[in-house]
Amino acid sequence: MLRVALVEDSQEEADTLTGHLDRYGRARDIRMTVARFSNAMEFMGARQVFDLVFLDIDLPGINGMELAGLIRAYDTEVAIIFVTNLAQFAVRGYEVNALDFVLKPVSYFNFAMRMDKVARLMRRKSEGHVVVETREQARVVSFDDLVYVAVNNHRLSYRVRGTDGFLESRGSLKAVETRLADGPFVLISSSCLVNMNYVRSYHGTSLLLTNGEELYFSRPKRREATEKIAAFFGGSI
Repeated sequence: MLRVALVEDSQEEADTLTGHLDRYGRARDIRMTVARFSNAMEFMGARQVFDLVFLDIDLPGINGMELAGLIRAYDTEVAIIFVTNLAQFAVRGYEVNALDFVLKPVSYFNFAMRMDKVARLMRRKSEGHVVVETREQARVVSFDDLVYVAVNNHRLSYRVRGTDGFLESRGSLKAVETRLADGPFVLISSSCLVNMNYVRSYHGTSLLLTNGEELYFSRPKRREATEKIAAFFGGSI
């Protein structure tokens, strides 16, 4: 399922994009959900997570380029495609790591070319991210950036690379473990799941992370966890 947002103040342009998405989905057998917003405030107020956002640059109030910057503050994974008749501004897309831009009026041929690029990107990402629902917002965190997850009384704490403190949400560690099953994660206790890429060393009852934190094995999980870590590093750690 591809989650798509259209942020476009022109009803006609939004209808055109919606029609292109429907045609592309039927042609490629891709299921999609499409949410439409007429301005940046509507989009931000929805607090939804998307795989792809089509952004009109010339939006009223907060323009598309500014909105893209706001999006990147909490979501580094979502694909952004600018839809504009202002080609001279679209080239600034690299500042917000935009995937591409397409000029108005949007033909289906040009649209399909961009969607093919999105499809390739989605395959490469292979679902390699997790969505963390905090009180303030939904935050997309890639497997690469997730250092570990700990739980205490159904409160999950996500340690993310390059940030201070934790992202906090409610849930079970078992559900998180299932979501991260394809990633490089190891359960070191019933309350802590660790990204093995951040393990510097382990000895006795604890392991040391590359950020200097020390975490502890539970007795029932230690043997299985250390064997998995050793296998992950080819016995070289």
